[in-house]
Amino acid sequence: MDHDDEPLRQRLRAEPARFGEFVAVERDRLRRMVALRLDPRLRGRLDASDVVQDACAEAVARLPEWLDGDDMPLHLWLRFLTGQKLLQLHRHHLGMEMRAAQREVPLFGGAPDASGVSVASAIADGGAPSPAAIAMDAETVRKLSAALESMKREDREVLVMRHFEHLSNGDVARLLGLTSGGASLRYLRAAERLRAILDEISGTRP
Repeated sequence: MDHDDEPLRQRLRAEPARFGEFVAVERDRLRRMVALRLDPRLRGRLDASDVVQDACAEAVARLPEWLDGDDMPLHLWLRFLTGQKLLQLHRHHLGMEMRAAQREVPLFGGAPDASGVSVASAIADGGAPSPAAIAMDAETVRKLSAALESMKREDREVLVMRHFEHLSNGDVARLLGLTSGGASLRYLRAAERLRAILDEISGTRP
């Protein structure tokens, strides 16, 4: 059990109705997580907010499981349930059309992988983890998407977790099974790789 969460467990045991307050704080981060991991082919059929709403309703029903000793921090437990809900929806709607066998097996934390096209779109919308964000037309986004898909899954995931989901280095270390120092180093290397990709696409790197 994570002893840092024990005061929160005690408060929620005494006042379970306050769980809604915690969920409300996490909703935006969960929506970002879903938006980045929702298969692009389902964006006309599924809405990230609806996925999060369903996952949070399940979390309310399953809160006693966490209170009775699930060792995952509460915000990561909510992330896990939301990722599992999204994975179920992918399998329901896509079935054998899943993009690749490896994507059907979540790499970290129980959620589908973030696709290169989703991350590229998020960067194009102003979320580049670099002060030198570049203007992107459709062709530039396509090139960035292809480059991101060529990255190691682990590197792409750590970028998404840290920069777009705003998870802490400690959270990422836990999800990746690394030490804090190891998680930090992986993030720095992945961020450098992404900056190199952006420089190459923008023409600022020979």
